[in-house]
Amino acid sequence: MAAEHRDVIVPESETGTRADAAVARLLEVSRSAVAQWCADGRVIRDGARLAKSDRVHEGERIGIDMPDPEDRNRIIPEAVDGMGILLDDDDFVVVDKPVGVAAHPSPGWVGPTVVGALAAAGYRISTSGAPERVGIVHRLDVGTSGAMVVAKTEPAYTALKRAFKEREVEKVYHAVVQGLPDPLKGTIDAPIGRHPHHEWRFAVMEDGRDSVTHYEVLEAFGRASLVEVHLETGRTHQIRVHFSALRHPCAGDLTYGADPRLAADLGLTRQWLHAHRLGFAHPRTGEPVLVTSPYPVDLAYALTALSNGLV
Repeated sequence: MAAEHRDVIVPESETGTRADAAVARLLEVSRSAVAQWCADGRVIRDGARLAKSDRVHEGERIGIDMPDPEDRNRIIPEAVDGMGILLDDDDFVVVDKPVGVAAHPSPGWVGPTVVGALAAAGYRISTSGAPERVGIVHRLDVGTSGAMVVAKTEPAYTALKRAFKEREVEKVYHAVVQGLPDPLKGTIDAPIGRHPHHEWRFAVMEDGRDSVTHYEVLEAFGRASLVEVHLETGRTHQIRVHFSALRHPCAGDLTYGADPRLAADLGLTRQWLHAHRLGFAHPRTGEPVLVTSPYPVDLAYALTALSNGLV
């Protein structure tokens, strides 16, 4: 029996894409999960089952019956290749989250999670957070890599949650965006809300939530630029939405209007966006904590290609 039925409309950016890749991006779930759903006959187009390798086209409506696991929010200990530990403290741990990993279990997500990886590594988290998201005080999108802090104790959880809510945490991202933003240094102050026609997307909306992004171009390469981004607020997809609204989407971000040819040239299968630095006051001592996450291999490759003029 299905836990939830979802319908998605294929955007122009996904025309010609494999069904498993397109649906995974549109629903923000793992590609392997969608492939399994296709095999189980849960993905339907025009009344017919859609195979994972079938190509989809703009305007098509695809229906998905997402399965209802016995306990879909249960934390399953599962080691995650490539998830490193940037800082291990008695009160918290800062992980280096790889792409394709969710912060915690949620309906429709059957892939790896940060809390599951920590459980597999022997970490014991004790907080009053929801059982499936113990210790999680902030989240990174599945498609975004980088530094993410998880509280280990109740006092640390309370202190860090407050710090994030009061905007006392330094959140620094690096992004490669298409073209050259003008001005080279500025602030994007534009409210964000759910897209009126696409449930899985967000957009700049007059009645959206207050959203503020500060940026500075670090290096320009012609077709794209490396920018440093400081988030004042932390809305879902904030950086992706704001730069898309400026007509400078993150390279590789097909969901928000990126050029698929440039993405292919750079070898990108996701947006070039990385949580590079995280700074906050130690939840117990108040001493400053600053952690930096290096670029993962795929992003470093794309940046090198741009730097060397290969694209």
